[in-house]
Amino acid sequence: MRTDESLRTAEAVRDAERWTPRNYHPLPVVIAEAKGAWVTDVDGRRYLDCLAGYSALNFGHRHPQLIAAAHAQLDRLTLTSRAFGHDMFADFCRELTELCGKDLVLPMNTGAEAVETGIKVARKWGYQVKGVPADQASIVVAEGNFHGRTTTIVGFSTDPDARDDFGPYTPGFRIVPYGDLAAIEAAIDDTTVAVLIEPIQGEQGVVVPPAGYLAGVRRVCTARNVLLLADEIQSGLGRTGETFACDHEGVVPDLYLLGKALGGGIVPVSAVVGDAAVLGVLRPGQHGSTFGGNPLACAVGTEVVRLLATGEFQRRSAELGARLHAGLRDLVGHGVLTVRGRGLWAGVDIDPALLTGRQACERLAERGVLVKDTHGSTIRLAPPLVVSAAELDHAVAQLGAVLQES
Repeated sequence: MRTDESLRTAEAVRDAERWTPRNYHPLPVVIAEAKGAWVTDVDGRRYLDCLAGYSALNFGHRHPQLIAAAHAQLDRLTLTSRAFGHDMFADFCRELTELCGKDLVLPMNTGAEAVETGIKVARKWGYQVKGVPADQASIVVAEGNFHGRTTTIVGFSTDPDARDDFGPYTPGFRIVPYGDLAAIEAAIDDTTVAVLIEPIQGEQGVVVPPAGYLAGVRRVCTARNVLLLADEIQSGLGRTGETFACDHEGVVPDLYLLGKALGGGIVPVSAVVGDAAVLGVLRPGQHGSTFGGNPLACAVGTEVVRLLATGEFQRRSAELGARLHAGLRDLVGHGVLTVRGRGLWAGVDIDPALLTGRQACERLAERGVLVKDTHGSTIRLAPPLVVSAAELDHAVAQLGAVLQES
């Protein structure tokens, strides 16, 4: 651990604020080391990480199998660009398609890039396959969505912080209430090429739709010849107790949009996974990414897929998630209003008469537990899937203590 006096927490926080715009409002914790479910700050204090990089660290910090894969690849080859092939590409694509039950993978880097790719592919499919007139393609999205921060994506956000003052916005999107199947069906017409939806809305506060909603969306999309694009960037890859959140209702989308945990907490990796009838509309020169599918990303991503292929992490998420939710529900009526979520993912609404979400996060950090607030008095918990039962109990106990003191 680095011990230079200039890196003590207060100084490090002030330095970061000097050289960056205030587009984030982080907790006053400056992390220097991490392993598994724990991080250590520059002062040597340890914290239980119950955010896991918004699901980017599903397998914990520095998982040994993932670190070994990265080290081995760093010693051989890191980048070629897609102008050439490389020897890690085929394995990554084949194993990810097998995990998803699909034909093709288009690797990218970030979640927003995956969403943008899905939008482009859906529009091109609409024009070339469905026969939508040129430049008239429409996509149905949900209120409360969070799909990224590009100018196209924020244009159909309903969060003022994400959207305001970034216009003019890209047309072609129809916003309907989340969880309302009839509203989706009513919004679809002959120009509609896709429904883009999060199976669980993470940034909105881990909002789970009504039972049968996802299956209903799948039925409507199939009946109306519309693609279903599932943004599983936060909800996928073991987070909810299944490989994908869609699996809870037996739903298979036309395109999976993946990211975050696919990079193993080491490198940014995202992907769009679908069948040849959809992804196959792309031709050389029509879409790409310099770093998308690079050797280092493929080496790490392949190991992530192999970890998931065993089913171990999905089982851990389901079993430990039941324990987490039971513990959180015991706090309802004792400072907690409601608890939502699935697997190792929970949104907790704190009584606003006691604390804001930010205050709850600050007081939990003082007790050595890291979580993140969203939308007023809601906090989110997303511990890594390597967390232990005792560690979960500790996190819930600390939240209970914070509420009792308030």
